[in-house]
Amino acid sequence: MIELIRTNDAVIISFVESLMRDAGIGCFVADQNMSVLDGSLGILPRRVMVDADQADAARRILTDAGIANEIRGK
Repeated sequence: MIELIRTNDAVIISFVESLMRDAGIGCFVADQNMSVLDGSLGILPRRVMVDADQADAARRILTDAGIANEIRGK
């Protein structure tokens, strides 16, 4: 799996998960439980991961949705 985005913004993470689900692209939110360590302050970013073979399609979807600035490793 590769990192698609890394952010502290729960709304963006939810939006990306929804976009991937609608497109039939499996994704995984890594570091989701790290908020326990930072006291739910949102200091530690979470990462949305996708399979490497679906990364290009996932990037296109984020670009079409207007959040290309969130994409990691462009």
